[in-house]
Amino acid sequence: MAQDGFARATAAQMTKLVGAEALADWAAYADTWNHLAQDAYMADGGRYRSRRFACFEVVPGAVSRGPHQPHFQSLDYNRLNGGVERWFEPVTDAVADSLLTRRLLDLALGVFGGRSPEPGFPWRTEFHQFRIEARAGEDARPTPEGVHRDGVDWVIVMLVARENVAAGVTSIFDPAGTSLGDFTLTEPLDAVFIDDNRVFHGVTAITPVDPGKPAFRDVLVVTFRRQAG
Repeated sequence: MAQDGFARATAAQMTKLVGAEALADWAAYADTWNHLAQDAYMADGGRYRSRRFACFEVVPGAVSRGPHQPHFQSLDYNRLNGGVERWFEPVTDAVADSLLTRRLLDLALGVFGGRSPEPGFPWRTEFHQFRIEARAGEDARPTPEGVHRDGVDWVIVMLVARENVAAGVTSIFDPAGTSLGDFTLTEPLDAVFIDDNRVFHGVTAITPVDPGKPAFRDVLVVTFRRQAG
């Protein structure tokens, strides 16, 4: 993180970081991605993305879920879908209150809090469940806005499932457009931690390996922004 503005973590590393106890109900946690709602705000007309959304206020040792609210990004950060309030179905209480969610938020405080010039507590944290479905002859773009920043301080992207898809390569760039790395999240729990103030990121479109079978990429994206304490 200090050198490059991003850091990858393998599934094995993430398992150690969050603890086996938090992963005891992994199958049920991952299954919630089968129950997302279609994203109705896709300005490209795409019907390939489903999601749920929640907001939290996070300080060391305490997590408080905020009231359900819209997700908003300015056009400066999201040229495709920004500039409007987007209301998504809420993350279920089972996911929001799960031990794994809490461990992931604690992990983020440890990583990002240690890298921040000021701790910035409390953090405004936005929690996004995404599914991108790939179909033959149709673009299925995990980052339809292209290479971008999210307009926050820090981001975690963690793979939950990858079924019957090719591509979906994550690329990291510096502000001048120089490539800093390309990699593919392939195993559940593979993750990347991103300093959103320093680098840009994007993911290539996915395509089905077998067009006759379901094909999708499920990820958890959690963003953190400093607030005045």
